[in-house]
Amino acid sequence: MSFLDQQYREIITKAVIGKGRKFSQETNTITPSHRPSSILGCWIINHNYQAKLVKKDVVEIHGSYEANVWYAFSDNTKTEVVSERVEYCDTVALSIRDKHQLGDDCDVVAKVIQQPNCLECTIDTRGNKIKVDVEREFLVEVIGDTKICVKVDPKGKVYEDDDWDLSISDEELESLDPDFLANKDEEE
Repeated sequence: MSFLDQQYREIITKAVIGKGRKFSQETNTITPSHRPSSILGCWIINHNYQAKLVKKDVVEIHGSYEANVWYAFSDNTKTEVVSERVEYCDTVALSIRDKHQLGDDCDVVAKVIQQPNCLECTIDTRGNKIKVDVEREFLVEVIGDTKICVKVDPKGKVYEDDDWDLSISDEELESLDPDFLANKDEEE
C-alpha cells in the first residue's frame, strides 16, 4: 500500500491557532487649566492600537485615545474643553492555543469589541483634577501554520466539467430581472 492509498492526508495550512479576550476598566486623571465647577460632557475619540505576540500565549495591545472633557469653571460662568492623549498597554492571555503550530511566524489580529467609552466623569475630591472612568474590550486571534488531518474517500467521485448541468432554460431566462441592481438600491 502506497502513501497515496492511505485513508488520511496531512495538510499544512494557515489557521487560527490562538484566541483570547480582555475587558479593561481604568481611571484616567486629567488636569484642566482652571478649577472645574461642574462637568458638562466627556467623550473619547481617535482610538488607535497595534497588537503583537510577546510570548507563545500572550498578546500585548499598545494603544492610545484622546479623552475630551467639557467643563464649567468660575462658578459655572465660563466653559472650556480640555483634551488629553491617554496611552495604554493591555496584556491578553490566550485562552485557546493550538499545540501543533509549525514554525514561529504568525500574525496577530485584534478586534475591538467595545471601543474605549467613558463610563463616568467626576471632579476629584481635591477639586483641581478630573477623573475619567473608561472601559474597552478586545478579542485577539493568532494566525499561523498548523497541520490538519483529513479523511480521504477512496471511492470519491471525480467530477468532469461535462458532469455539471449549467444550462439555463427559457423559463428561467424570462424570470430574470435585468434591473436587479437598480431594484436593490431602491430597497436600501
